[in-house]
Amino acid sequence: MSLEQKMADFFKFEENDTDMQGEIRAGITTFLTMAYILLVNPAMLAVSGIPFDDALFATAIAAFVGCTVMGLWANKPYALAPGMGLNAYFVFAVVIGMGISWQVALAAVLVEGVIFMIISIPQIGWRTKMINAIPKDLKIATGAGIGMFLAIIGLREMGWIQDDGATLVNLATTESFAYDHGAVISMVALVAITVMMAKGIKGAIIYGILGASVFGWAVGAYDPYNDFAAGGAGWGSSTAEWPEMGEIFGFVGLPEESMGAAFNAFGDIGDDVAGFLLVMIAFLFVDIFDTAGTLYSVGRQAGDLDEDGNLIDSEEAFMSDAAATIVGAALGTSTTTTYIESAAGVEEGGRTGLTAVVVGVLMLSGLFLSGLFQAIPTFAMACALVIIGAMMMKQATDINWDDKEIVLPAFLTMVLMPFTYSIADGIAWGVISYVLIKMGMGKFDEPGPIMYGIAIFMTMFYLGPGDMSTFGWIFDKVL
Repeated sequence: MSLEQKMADFFKFEENDTDMQGEIRAGITTFLTMAYILLVNPAMLAVSGIPFDDALFATAIAAFVGCTVMGLWANKPYALAPGMGLNAYFVFAVVIGMGISWQVALAAVLVEGVIFMIISIPQIGWRTKMINAIPKDLKIATGAGIGMFLAIIGLREMGWIQDDGATLVNLATTESFAYDHGAVISMVALVAITVMMAKGIKGAIIYGILGASVFGWAVGAYDPYNDFAAGGAGWGSSTAEWPEMGEIFGFVGLPEESMGAAFNAFGDIGDDVAGFLLVMIAFLFVDIFDTAGTLYSVGRQAGDLDEDGNLIDSEEAFMSDAAATIVGAALGTSTTTTYIESAAGVEEGGRTGLTAVVVGVLMLSGLFLSGLFQAIPTFAMACALVIIGAMMMKQATDINWDDKEIVLPAFLTMVLMPFTYSIADGIAWGVISYVLIKMGMGKFDEPGPIMYGIAIFMTMFYLGPGDMSTFGWIFDKVL
């Protein structure tokens, strides 16, 4: 039996209507849309004090472990890596804002990952029960909301929108747009990707990203997202430049400070048990609902739902996520989660775990090729997010907009994701508003005990006395 046939049997290509070439292409596509994390996550975590090379090693290994487990055990095409948003919370809210050391913050992520793993065990199945209890229309709205979230991230990184003190978001300054401006190059790439997809050309997203990168390098294009002086994030160079051959290769080495720091930090928790618990709950809450929302929406796009609209074999997928979080925290990175960029690979035809395994293996290249990935312009990667966001919006048509009781919860679920830059916030207030509306209608039995429990937990997380959450107030009084 040939290797390809063995792979086909293991990953069930025929059952999923796919083949090895399509799965590998899908994996490359997903990787290209999320390779930025190999630069951005270490750069952000370095602000908290974690050495850049340590964080890069942890990022690559956590992504590899998560993707490999997801692919080989769950046989799902979903990629994992340390999550954006979660790393920002880790750095700016926990370490800088609360004054908690990065070592203790890693310990909180480690504990959160263990709890996440326990409640995801099939024999317990709390994670699956929670997600299945959420009404179908709200779960569909989650997918559409994630599409909008992807689009606003992509348009920002392309250089087409910017923050505005008066209107919150506005069109970026266009007077200086020229052929060597990343916004123009990325828009051309976006249109080209759409045309290729409409013509049925396989690998359209890869071609678009590579084409925009090569052209950007050739003309030294301006990368607006990385221009810190102009209000950009500044994670990379503001000018697209060919990667220097001497800087492409080189092993970052094993972490010198962050490896095992989470375990050593448990002895320091006694100084602020309340703060530790509050941070751990925050990481747990966001990880649970970020992962659930992403898995459901991308799974729906991949046709990976049963006849009741529930994700098939969700426990394995959840546990893959938890395993990656535990490994990542032990090595030195913030929470690892399933990536919404997985939708790019699904759109390219990825349907099995081979797609995830390909992403995981390519993530290891960050240990040796960090210079190459740092050279890929942000605007080139970002155009893929916009086209995938557009594709995901089609899910909104399946919501029952004639049901007045679901209109507001579904709408809040969708719009709060891009407006708050948080999948978890959108899900939370969609659920809370749904329960309140059902109570207002006198339909107290419809939400069910699980939905009531989720709504109460979420309300306690967001609201409380003064400027504290209810959890923060309780911990402050008790501990």
